[in-house]
Amino acid sequence: MIDDQERDAAAVSAPRKPATPARDPVDWWSELRGLVLMLLAVIGFHSFIAKPFYIPSISMMPGLLVGDRLIVSKYPYGWNWSSISFHFAHRGTWRLLGATPQYGDVVIVVPRGQDQDYIKRVVGRPGDTIEVIDGQIILNHKPVPQVSEKPLELPVDENQPCDGHTFPGLRYRVANGQEFCELPIRRETMPNGASYRIIDHMEQPLDNFPETVIPAGHLFLMGDNRDHSADSRAPLAEQGLGGPVPLSDIGGRAEFLTFSLDGSETLNPLTWWSALRGYRAGASLHPEHQTRKTEP
Repeated sequence: MIDDQERDAAAVSAPRKPATPARDPVDWWSELRGLVLMLLAVIGFHSFIAKPFYIPSISMMPGLLVGDRLIVSKYPYGWNWSSISFHFAHRGTWRLLGATPQYGDVVIVVPRGQDQDYIKRVVGRPGDTIEVIDGQIILNHKPVPQVSEKPLELPVDENQPCDGHTFPGLRYRVANGQEFCELPIRRETMPNGASYRIIDHMEQPLDNFPETVIPAGHLFLMGDNRDHSADSRAPLAEQGLGGPVPLSDIGGRAEFLTFSLDGSETLNPLTWWSALRGYRAGASLHPEHQTRKTEP
């Protein structure tokens, strides 16, 4: 039998387990407050500084393709209700530090009665008289110059299928099996020298628009893909802009592309790299500016 001394010695020599420190209770209010502050910071940055934008349609080809991601700055024209990241049904006409976009600027606009952003180009400013005849803009009774350029050979992919209904007869295949869309290109140059490429490859109703005086505080906007753009030439009932749009509907200016995907990506991140259109990253969305000749 173990006597009392042996039992006491065993008790002394046995290591003692350290006491488990008591955990402080989670401060759920602080956690929630941190998340709310972070969310407000993101919304504030998107509403007042810049936000990412995704191109879902072909209306701004050739400069913007379906699958392009870009940055839109919110401050160049001041701020208004459409600058806010989340658009509400009620909208006002207020503007803070408002500035008027220039000819050729690519802008974000929220059409009346809708809550989605459109992206279009400024082709008419307040007080201008504008008309479209056979696809050519007549601005203040003078045709806006258009010059034909070499066709653009755009690779066909899932985001740009070049289907026969939209681009009849423009899709072709080369010897190695790769397919391209041969897009007819014109370069349009505005009175301030802003120059950019457009596509106008077929006759359609939007090729003509009656002479209109743009009211004060309004802009006339058009897509660069003139045959496939619901813009100021198209009525609101046809998802267009219904004529000149108020400056309070302009939510920002397109700045540059961040990256572009060809539509082959899936939820698997490993497919994203192969879907990248690497040649498009970083491209500026500001128009070129041509030196205008002084008339004698």
